[in-house]
Amino acid sequence: MLDFDEAQKRLSMAGGRPAETEDVALAQAAGRILARPVAAAVDLPPADNSAMDGYAIRLADFAPGYRFPIQQRCFAGQAPQALEPGNAIRLFTGSLMPGNADTVVMQEDCDEADDTVEIRQAPPQAGWHVRRRGEDVTAGRRLLDAGIVLGAAEIALLASQGCTQVPVYPKLNVGILTTGDELIAPGNPRRTEQIYNSNGPMLAALAQGMGAHVVHTLHALDTRESLERAFATLLADCDLVITVGGVSVGEKDLVKPTIEHLGGTLDLWRVCMKPGKPVALAHARGKPIVCLPGNPVSAFAVFTLLLSTLVRAMQGRGVLMPEVRYGKLLAARTLHETREEFLRVRCEPSPDGLDTLRPYAHQGSGVISSLPWADGLARIPANTKIDAGDPVAYYDFSHWLA
Repeated sequence: MLDFDEAQKRLSMAGGRPAETEDVALAQAAGRILARPVAAAVDLPPADNSAMDGYAIRLADFAPGYRFPIQQRCFAGQAPQALEPGNAIRLFTGSLMPGNADTVVMQEDCDEADDTVEIRQAPPQAGWHVRRRGEDVTAGRRLLDAGIVLGAAEIALLASQGCTQVPVYPKLNVGILTTGDELIAPGNPRRTEQIYNSNGPMLAALAQGMGAHVVHTLHALDTRESLERAFATLLADCDLVITVGGVSVGEKDLVKPTIEHLGGTLDLWRVCMKPGKPVALAHARGKPIVCLPGNPVSAFAVFTLLLSTLVRAMQGRGVLMPEVRYGKLLAARTLHETREEFLRVRCEPSPDGLDTLRPYAHQGSGVISSLPWADGLARIPANTKIDAGDPVAYYDFSHWLA
């Protein structure tokens, strides 16, 4: 069987990075992948300003009990006068620092009366409550690296530089194909021998959650004609095709011969993992096709752990594999698996600083109810004895599916 880490590595390299870029409006950039590094155009702050509501003075003019004449009241957005010796200028948070001033004393430490102000907090110190030009960002400094996902924080930084357009990679177009005569779309009458198709909506949601554009979610019957029609549409319109089921060796497992008939090649892997052992990778018409096991829990696990790396690579992201955390496994039994097993777990804080990982009670690959309950997968190494309380790797859905 193919080693799990090797399978993860191979899938991450199965598709090319984007060759094109596009500019989008800053307001539309959330969730997009930055295509080029961005450097600062201006200092931030662009000029010295007050960090507090208070009074700008020259420290050399301070003396206990001295009352400063208030020369001016200067609000944020107004230009202050140059400070005259012995005077103070009333400032507000964000007000520009007046020329000659070197200190701001916040209003809570002052007593204002009759257009004068006395500083009760003595003695003030030079530079108090002054934001210096460029203390956050200096012009020319690299702000953001290519390959990052743009969120609210990154957009705030770009806006602070006056950016209106952002260079990003085009959205990854994904197509999803479910197969099987036994499946029926939710909302339709169901016969006893049929089951509702949960894989299609699930995989569409997973891909969309990673910022991909799901162009098609199709279903094909177990016939060569139905599969060929679906593949023709998906390969024409999509950058990446994800299929579920139909790649084994049964009489109606026709995905493999259909791909080969279309001129593609398919490599069927038996990955050393549970759930999710059967995984296939194909290429047809220059497009990668990843074939997932038909069980929804298995498909979810393979998408999270393996396929998500390919999605990130084809989106142009810089980091393909998020951080793997660790936690203490709260298991009622000793685990000793011959394959890498990935348990659906819930992560809970622990007083000793190492989070605890509580497995779902029923780990069967058909237990769909475990998916909304869990917040990640705990990795049980193959051929390793794991007792309750032992530390194990933890793949957090909030990172691996983002």
